Amino acid sequence: FKTVSGFNNDALGPSTTEVWPSNISSESLVDESTESLVEEEKAVTEECWLYLKTSETVNDIKIRVVLAIQADFAVAEFTSIYEKKLKLLSTQQIQNEATFLSLISNSLEEIEQIFKRLGQPFCKHSFPIVGSDKIYTQLFVYDPLLNLIVFDNKETPLTDAIEDSTIDPAKFKALNISTEAINIQRGSSQKKKIGIMTSGGDSSGMNCAVRATVRCALARGCIPYLIFEGYQGLVDGGDKIKKAGWDDVRGLMSLGGTVIGTARCLDFKKKEGRIKAALNLVKNGIDALVVVGGDGSLTGADLLRAEWKAYIDELLQNSSITSEEADKYRNLTIVGMVGSIDNDMAATDLTIGANTSLHRICEALDSLVSTAISHQRCFVVEVMGRHCGWLGLMAAIAVGADWTFLPERPPPINLTDGQWEDEMCEIIQTQREKGNRKNIIVVCEGAIDRQLNPIKANYVKEVIEKRLGLDTRVTTLGHVQRGGAPSAFDRYLATIQSDEAIKAVLKSTPETPSPMIGIQQNKITTIPLMEAVSLTHSVSEAVSKKDFNKAMELRDPDFKDAYNAYVESTLYDLYKGKYERPGKLRIGIMHVGAPAGGMNAATRTAVRLCLNRGHIPIGIYNGFAGLTKGQVEPLSWQQVSGWTTRGGSELGTNRVQPLLVSNNSSLNYVNSSDYIDAGIVAYHFQKLKLQGLIIIGGFEAYSSILTLAQSRNIYPSFCIPMVQIPATVSNNVPGTEYSLGSDTAINAIVEACDRIKLSASASRKRVFVVEVQGGHCGYLAVVGGLAAGATCTYIPEEGITLDMLQRDIRHMIRRYREEDAKGIPNEGRLILRNECASKTYTTDVISAIFKEEGKGLFDSRTAVLGHLQQGGIPSPLDRIRAVRQAVKCIDWIEEKAFASVKKKKDHNIPGTPQFNKPQTDEEKFPNVYTPKPDSACVIGIRGADTVFSPVESLANETDMKHRVGKKAWWMHYKKLINMLSKYDFFDEEEDEKVDLLKNRNNV
Repeated sequence: FKTVSGFNNDALGPSTTEVWPSNISSESLVDESTESLVEEEKAVTEECWLYLKTSETVNDIKIRVVLAIQADFAVAEFTSIYEKKLKLLSTQQIQNEATFLSLISNSLEEIEQIFKRLGQPFCKHSFPIVGSDKIYTQLFVYDPLLNLIVFDNKETPLTDAIEDSTIDPAKFKALNISTEAINIQRGSSQKKKIGIMTSGGDSSGMNCAVRATVRCALARGCIPYLIFEGYQGLVDGGDKIKKAGWDDVRGLMSLGGTVIGTARCLDFKKKEGRIKAALNLVKNGIDALVVVGGDGSLTGADLLRAEWKAYIDELLQNSSITSEEADKYRNLTIVGMVGSIDNDMAATDLTIGANTSLHRICEALDSLVSTAISHQRCFVVEVMGRHCGWLGLMAAIAVGADWTFLPERPPPINLTDGQWEDEMCEIIQTQREKGNRKNIIVVCEGAIDRQLNPIKANYVKEVIEKRLGLDTRVTTLGHVQRGGAPSAFDRYLATIQSDEAIKAVLKSTPETPSPMIGIQQNKITTIPLMEAVSLTHSVSEAVSKKDFNKAMELRDPDFKDAYNAYVESTLYDLYKGKYERPGKLRIGIMHVGAPAGGMNAATRTAVRLCLNRGHIPIGIYNGFAGLTKGQVEPLSWQQVSGWTTRGGSELGTNRVQPLLVSNNSSLNYVNSSDYIDAGIVAYHFQKLKLQGLIIIGGFEAYSSILTLAQSRNIYPSFCIPMVQIPATVSNNVPGTEYSLGSDTAINAIVEACDRIKLSASASRKRVFVVEVQGGHCGYLAVVGGLAAGATCTYIPEEGITLDMLQRDIRHMIRRYREEDAKGIPNEGRLILRNECASKTYTTDVISAIFKEEGKGLFDSRTAVLGHLQQGGIPSPLDRIRAVRQAVKCIDWIEEKAFASVKKKKDHNIPGTPQFNKPQTDEEKFPNVYTPKPDSACVIGIRGADTVFSPVESLANETDMKHRVGKKAWWMHYKKLINMLSKYDFFDEEEDEKVDLLKNRNNV
């Protein structure tokens, strides 16, 4: 043997072998080896070639040895593919395997027994040999590298007489990947059984969590059980605990509440009730629980785990369970996901249902504004939030409310003196004097004053009417906040957290503390459950002790910042000089690129912070084109009133950018002719005396700041702090994982897909190919597909090939045939295609291919969503992000500008606005000169942090040709879409009849 790549002979054991004719060159052999052995999986492939030299009369034998190791080759993922391949073999589809290793033996019965003892899944075929009384038998098995190995007892012309042989099990178990861990999930008697329940108050997104948890459990080789009616069902047992199949949870994505129910259970608070729950779990073979609920529900689950062994011992003593059951179920695994509209759990930024509840509140408040303006009324709106003011604060930020009352931060703002009633009336009176025709006051149901006395909406109404004489109405939103279809973010959050929950179950050990799945900014976190519960309770304790500063600190890090941003952008000159800085700055604000939700909200906040801090906000209309035409003016407080809820761009926007100043710029790839000479831009910067610049926009805004930064050595007027707030539906700006407008676009896509899916389901066998925007970034297609429950997606990062289309067509055919076989209504299905995924396979072409290949089994239609993804009212999440980022940008500009003033004190810089021009005290501005690269940045969310990244350093991680960042953090979710669409899972024969959880009579 000749080893080409350093493999030794042991590599032949678990690898694929292939015999090739001698007339194939080594170059062609290498070309043949590029395909991965793991179907549709990204794998790192290593290989070598072995040459068997023989006599001249016999051809040489060339053997290819391929080792395919997936980078994240988790056991559960391996077994999912393993099961799929064995399923294909059970229908004698061996032709699906291009290569396999065939071994001849007359001891197949012994081999079969060894496989059974080891718990190794295999497939067996037997049939008579024509003209003989012998039975031809084949055993099919995959090794841990997914190479097919065939054992058979049929002699071939290449074999001598078959001799008896034996197999040493120890050698079989010596493979690199342990089969023991796999068999825990795949052995029919050893699969992990996971109970799934919702508890506490219902919240939109719980159904998404139920769907994703069931399907992720099945796909990862576990058996999910649904526990109906929360802890009451756990105590009652019987038909309240049911095994769940794949199709049981279909159609749940767009449903609010929880279809498996939730109920208060006094029995579970008693030891006797928890013992009953333990017995029901043991009898159903369940030793893991995934609980979706609030802090009370998760605390109850952890208590059950803490007392579990004592309950098992007691059940064993009274003969309720056997000793085998006691040994087998000695430990209980608990994993928590927080489902709460109040968002009152510490150690996580958002809980499942909170974002949807905020949507309901903002929809109501946006509707109230029009009638309030018509009649010059004041509305006092009560929202939920008994112990947590997150809903009240975020709603106030998102709609620009005039004031809000929170449990954690009682009024008045001025802590030195005065009553909150006087303060509130002064705020409202100031707004009226500025020309406001309406006032919105948001009151949390748990609002208190500094003496812990409750503040009720009706009392607030009485104070306003008595002191100001305004027509005031009270609106209590109540349980409207709980219902309705989940928002796109809640669907996304519940889905990815459910996948993480199943992983946590599989990784859990008896010594591992019960984990809670949370999220910080854009990072999924796993923290000890009781640690989070303890932090949550400490907030209430701090409030009860009147330690309100500590209560604010104990909330998520952005809560206090959001409150301060709200106060500063809402109150003007209430306490003169409180927010003013020791120097005035002239800060330009412009929009560049396509419109996106949140642009106006960011502008409003930036303008009002500038005014409160003594700066001058310069509004630049219509981007750089408007700048050169002199379309600029200082913006006033009242001028930006109401901008928070407006879509589009009030300043006006276009794609015009500064012209390149050298051939060495990294931007010389752009084909657009919409440019303005950088020198003209520099002239107008100097003319306006700009000392800071905020550009709100997409990739054009990024390339504009990059051009300005690269031109600083020529034009000193560009040596000012410049920052971009990313705002584009495509979410393709480097340096951030979220852009303003992307959440609004995802919600528009999900709402449209819900309607399209209804049409597809009503027409039964219909597939819709939906085209979404995004340019060369597949973010909208992947995250939108995940939130809408799409079957598959096509994105530019992967392109579209015939193999992909064939795979997806085969999958569609299988799924529709399965539904016909089970006698359940056919489900409409969605395929999301990015507009730039392929020039050849357009949306119409893909739809036509699916329609043709469906051959009557299913139909296909197209839907192009177009610019509706850009328009409409911005989502609450985009509004909140806009406010937070605008505040941070003003802080950053001040930091950079004043630092340069201190460094360059008493030194005028040629080319800057202050050079050689005497200024009066009223117009006195500090000298600002910031030539360093870190003074031209993009603000962005990266993981759990908000960061400022220099634009010039970001150029290295940017694909300028396709106008997209090179790091696509969301790419791995595309695999999750396929998992949830049943690509790698096949129903077991013993599955029960499908029980659709959607109650068609009541939903």
